[in-house]
Amino acid sequence: MQPSLDSLLRASLRTFTAYKPGTSVDDVRRRFGFERPVKLSQNENPLGTSPRALEALRAVASLSDYVEDDHLALRERLARPYGLAIDNVVLGHGSNELLALAFSVFVDPGDQVVIADPTFSLFRKDAQVAAAETVAVPLRAGVHDLDAMLRAVTPRTKIVFVCDPNNPTGTRVERDALFAFAAALPPGVLLVLDQAYREFMDPGGADGVDVLRRRPATLVLRTASKIYGLASVRFGYGYSSPEVIAWLNRVRLPFNVARPAAVAVLAALDDEAFVARSLDNNVRGKAQLMAAFERLGLHAYPSAANFVAVEVPCAADAAYGALLERGVIVRSGDGLGMPRRLRVSVGTPDENAAFLAALEALLPVWRGQTVEAGSA
Repeated sequence: MQPSLDSLLRASLRTFTAYKPGTSVDDVRRRFGFERPVKLSQNENPLGTSPRALEALRAVASLSDYVEDDHLALRERLARPYGLAIDNVVLGHGSNELLALAFSVFVDPGDQVVIADPTFSLFRKDAQVAAAETVAVPLRAGVHDLDAMLRAVTPRTKIVFVCDPNNPTGTRVERDALFAFAAALPPGVLLVLDQAYREFMDPGGADGVDVLRRRPATLVLRTASKIYGLASVRFGYGYSSPEVIAWLNRVRLPFNVARPAAVAVLAALDDEAFVARSLDNNVRGKAQLMAAFERLGLHAYPSAANFVAVEVPCAADAAYGALLERGVIVRSGDGLGMPRRLRVSVGTPDENAAFLAALEALLPVWRGQTVEAGSA
């Protein structure tokens, strides 16, 4: 018998649960036989990938060489719209890598981090890996309770996370409220603004870079996965003060951004036509979904992102499973801290219609089960 390796495991990981991604299209094909399942579970761009990015990738003739590690042209392009310098920009293998780097640089075992509840699950998981204490502050009506989060800050707090728009609820905070919150934080606390869905936000939302201009101890995270349709190439980036950026660059792995990712993103950043079409589809799709939810008597949080969190009259896992059997993939709120809610990505008009048809067909069954359960 092989000896147990439990004694080697770090104590902070003995109750650790791995991140569970959404159900894949291939899995649904294998299990249920649907040729073209409707996937509305991972907040991808339903229009596909930026055509400019695909064209640039086709021009890559070789992958045999290590390319530059600092990606000066790409960092300059990302800094330019804000009038920032390349020293204000850090690149990552997805924005998730930059989250992990922030813990590596700034958080010691026993330090505290403050998050909302529910919010992006990797905040809590990265804290557990770092043996930090997570202080979770409940949302208020689905939105970050910034006043309560400020009260939760202690002398042991190293990082405060604000996911804006918030994943999984899709809600955002008001611009002035975020500015006031940032100004009130102690200067020795790093404010991390995860704005993966920033491009989809309405004008009332805040741009994290505006917060950074007022408060240097701020890290603003973005991604190319959503608006540019580049989830597969894994590219994220962040804006911060040169001091924060320098430390993140010291601890990151060399060549963390692959050449295909850099080539695709540099081209996609100028694809204004694709971005405009994506935003238009998102606005129309959210209106389509929200109108149907209101007609069906289902509450949904107002969304500033490319997904909607809708309440269902049964357990979220049960609703997710029933929709899966009809070839529609959504995300169960049970694993996201939203019992009795589904997180539904905005798809094309036809994809949204297919989801709504399946939902409407199942609602009488779910509501009947709820009545029977309550009368038993």
